[in-house]
Amino acid sequence: MLGPGTTIEGETVAGEFDAHERRMWEGKAVPYQRTFAGLCGAAVPELVAAAGVGPGAAVLDVGTGPGTAAAAAVRLGARVTAVDAEPGMVALAAENVPAADVRHAVLPVLPFADASFDAVVANFVINHVEDPAAALAELRRVTRPGGRIAVTVWAAVGNTALGLFAEALDAAGAVRPAFPPLPVDFDRTPEGLAGLLAGAGWRNPEGRHLAWTHRVSPEEFWQGPASGIANLGLVITGLPPATAALVKQHYDRIAGGRTDGDGLLALPAAAVLAVARR
Repeated sequence: MLGPGTTIEGETVAGEFDAHERRMWEGKAVPYQRTFAGLCGAAVPELVAAAGVGPGAAVLDVGTGPGTAAAAAVRLGARVTAVDAEPGMVALAAENVPAADVRHAVLPVLPFADASFDAVVANFVINHVEDPAAALAELRRVTRPGGRIAVTVWAAVGNTALGLFAEALDAAGAVRPAFPPLPVDFDRTPEGLAGLLAGAGWRNPEGRHLAWTHRVSPEEFWQGPASGIANLGLVITGLPPATAALVKQHYDRIAGGRTDGDGLLALPAAAVLAVARR
């Protein structure tokens, strides 16, 4: 098995986890924007505020996806560069945020000089790279001395949003395949994320919890995994048709019992935000 950083004939070959991530997100830019981007984007206002994004600041949005954080930074008057590992996300972010310089790049190697940015933001990205510490060290390299980084990950507890799908899978008796685990994992807590930043050389890291309620129609929310988004989507789209239909039936039943009077779900979401200085 090829490990992270293995080199063959001058080309770096991704490890198993990174290769899985590339396959998982390939071609998913538009479905993601239509479904789960709203859930993830709710953390962006606090993310850019924690990074000190403001007028004239040179900001890097790494793992930009459809450009949600990049757009927020542009609105604050920053000079924004955004990168993503998925070419479809790069194209979509460039379309959504024409004022940003959007490029294709894959952590932990970025095509920027040392100390290029005043601030770096990474919204739900660090858990999607094979070596989070190496990725954070690279982000430190491209940040100027005194500059800030702000990162988010989903919290270990407190999320019932995606739990709806787990309940439906369990009710249907669906078998879930094993996916490559994050080789170098960390605690999804304020202390765990702050410790990861400290280990990568960032100064004065601080972590805290974020919490919000995601309101969405049950059918719109279902379209995320039904479109193959993330590991959950790979599970559902990989099921035999009869099993997938049974999962959908259970999902409709469970979600239908949790809607408000307006027919929308009100789903608690919990994340961890950490900020540090170069």
